[in-house]
Amino acid sequence: MVHPVIRKLEVIEPLTDTERRRVARLVRDIRDVARKTDIIADGESPEFVHLILEGWAARYKILRDGSRRITAFLLPGDFCDLHITILDKMDHGIVALTDCRVAYIEQGAIDELTRSTPVLTRGLWRATLVDEAVLRQWLVNGGRRNAFQAVGHLLCELHLRMKLVGLAEGDMLDLPITQEELADATGMTPVHINRTLQRLRGDGLIELGSGTLHVPDVRALRRSCDFDSAYLHLRASVAEAPKDGLASDENRPLFPAA
Repeated sequence: MVHPVIRKLEVIEPLTDTERRRVARLVRDIRDVARKTDIIADGESPEFVHLILEGWAARYKILRDGSRRITAFLLPGDFCDLHITILDKMDHGIVALTDCRVAYIEQGAIDELTRSTPVLTRGLWRATLVDEAVLRQWLVNGGRRNAFQAVGHLLCELHLRMKLVGLAEGDMLDLPITQEELADATGMTPVHINRTLQRLRGDGLIELGSGTLHVPDVRALRRSCDFDSAYLHLRASVAEAPKDGLASDENRPLFPAA
C-alpha cells in the first residue's frame, strides 16, 4: 500500500533504501473512507496529513448556488493536504470518489521527516509544486482549450499519472469516475461531456468499458489534444525510459451519474 507514494516521489526525486523506509514508516494509521464521504471538510483544521493509498478522491469547492467545482483528482500516492502543516485550515474539501484507504499521518511526523532528511524534504516540496503545475494545466483546460482538447488532455494526464505509480497496465486504466464528476472537473455540463466522449470514441481515440478506459494509440490521443507531459516535471531517467509507457507518446465510470 505504501508503494504508490514511494513511486510518485521517485519519479521526481531519487530515493535511497533508507529514505524509502522513512516514507514507509509514515504509514501506520490506515483507515477506510466510504465513497462520497468527506476525508476533510472545507474550513476544517485537520489534525493529520492524509495520504491516499487506494481509491480515488477529489479536491472540491461548493459554490453558493450549490454547484461543485472539482479542482484535482487525487490518486493513490497523493497527499491530500501537505500544506496544512503551514496553513491553519482547509479552504476546500476533499471527498472520496470511490471507497478509499487513507493513511492518517501526524503533522509532527511530517515535520520530523523534513527536518531530518533534505532529500525527502525536496521530494515533498517538488511533489507539491507538481500538483500546482497540474492545476495550471487544468486552468488552461477550462479557459483556452476546447472541449475535445480539454477532456482528451485530462484523460492523457490521468493515464500517465496512474502509470507512474504502477496502477495502469499498458493502454488500459481503471477509471472509476462518472460523467458528472468529469463535468465538475472541467466546468462543462454532463451533456457536453457525453458528446465529447462520444466524439473521442468515434474518432477511435478511446474505448470506455465498465470502469475502464482503453487508449488504443496513446500517441494519437496525445497529439489530438496537444498533450506534453513536461509539466509533470519527471526526472530525466524516468521521462526518457523506453517503452514502459512512462514517456512514450502514450463505482460507475464515465456514464451518467445516478
